[in-house]
Amino acid sequence: MSKTSHQRRYRGSCQGKLSIVGIGPGDLSCLTQKARQTIKCSQVIVGYKTYIALLGNLTKGKEVISSGMTEEIKRAQEAIQKGKEGKNVSVISSGDPGIYGMAGLVLELLNKKDIDTLRIEVIPGVPSATACASLLGAPLANDFAVISLSDLLTDKNDIIKRLKAASQSDFVIVLYNPKSKKRIEPLKMAWRIIAKRLPLNTPVGIVKNAFRSGQEIIITTLKKAMALDNIDMTTTVIVGNSKTYLKNGYMITPRGYFKIT
Repeated sequence: MSKTSHQRRYRGSCQGKLSIVGIGPGDLSCLTQKARQTIKCSQVIVGYKTYIALLGNLTKGKEVISSGMTEEIKRAQEAIQKGKEGKNVSVISSGDPGIYGMAGLVLELLNKKDIDTLRIEVIPGVPSATACASLLGAPLANDFAVISLSDLLTDKNDIIKRLKAASQSDFVIVLYNPKSKKRIEPLKMAWRIIAKRLPLNTPVGIVKNAFRSGQEIIITTLKKAMALDNIDMTTTVIVGNSKTYLKNGYMITPRGYFKIT
């Protein structure tokens, strides 16, 4: 975006404000100051009902529009409409809104007139990958790839291609949306693909409900991880690369500093 267009978007003639806010992994202690202040100043909060609940008292006294999974387009449209009515609106997204979040959808739905009449701001948040990595140690200290296993919005063949490329290229691999009650096969498929290209003793970190009630942290091996059945949509899986190792209970992927000392 050019400097000129950015300035145009924030002219005083704007009628409403639309912020797409990343709230991090869930606990309010992980909410950035910018995100907290944006939510506090909002008149309307729009989001998935589970994420709205994580905000606690921050929604007090505000108009709240919440709905369930698969209703993202409707929520985005309602948020845009509220902004066009002159309201200060926050669209809530877990983690970072630009990483599998609401930012892309909202920006896709905006038309030229919306851009001219609304102040638009994307507020970054702590993504699940880094939140979970912090609980495991430092598994993402070098190059890594993030892949969602949900085939609801991404073609299964594309997921397969990305899994093969990431494991063949020796990336640390972060798996989002690994398994739901109805969607079990994608994770089994991912394990098969990864196990063909990585040793079975490769370290794997599994974090469930990161920074939320019911948090679980498991550090194991690829072989043992493949047999676990307690992985669900609240879980993030981090598969190490050929250099990832365990030390003092931490999962570490070396950055390579000792090579230059």
